[in-house]
Amino acid sequence: MNNERILQVLMSPLISEKTSIAADANRQYTFRVAVDANKHEVARAVENLFDVKVDRVQVMNVKGKTKRSGRILGKRSDWRKAIVRLQEGNEIDFSTGA
Repeated sequence: MNNERILQVLMSPLISEKTSIAADANRQYTFRVAVDANKHEVARAVENLFDVKVDRVQVMNVKGKTKRSGRILGKRSDWRKAIVRLQEGNEIDFSTGA
C-alpha cells in the first residue's frame, strides 16, 4: 500500500466522550475513513501511520441526516467510519499534536 492511498483511507479520528471511553477500556479507536475503504486497507493504514499492531477492524456506513431550513429540504452526505481494535500493549495518543 503506497503512502498516498494511506492518506486517502484515513480521513480523521473521531474523538468524543464515547470513543474516549472505548479507547481506555478496550483499546478501540474510531476513525472517519474513505467511502470505498475496506477493512484490510484501514488496518494497513493504521499500522503504517501509527506504528501499532491491529487486532481487528469493524467498518460501517453512516447515513447522512435530512435537514430542513424553512421550506428547503437538504441532506448531509453519507460517510463511513471504522472502529479499530489494537493488540495488547499498543496505544495511540492523539493528544500529542504538532
